[in-house]
Amino acid sequence: MHKLIAITVLVTVLALGAESFRVPRQAEEEEKGTVATVIGTLKSYYDQSLTTAGGYLDSIKGLKLEEKAKNLYDETTQAVRTYAGIFQDQLYHIVYPDSA
Repeated sequence: MHKLIAITVLVTVLALGAESFRVPRQAEEEEKGTVATVIGTLKSYYDQSLTTAGGYLDSIKGLKLEEKAKNLYDETTQAVRTYAGIFQDQLYHIVYPDSA
């Protein structure tokens, strides 16, 4: 049991001592490899496309297309109801001509 404690203390001391001897990494900028350059370029294209799409969405919202589409739908359904009522009335008079 004493040997295990002694080995644990020794390993801990060596680990702490080895950590203090680490050489700090120099702040020099490393050259990017081909893969890193390609990934960086693709990422910039992706970011640019997102920005462009966001601009398009903002310009579409500025045109108030949703409101125009809703108005068009409302006007169309109103016209269809009117003509459907006329058709229904005509059909009724064809089936029951003596009712009038």
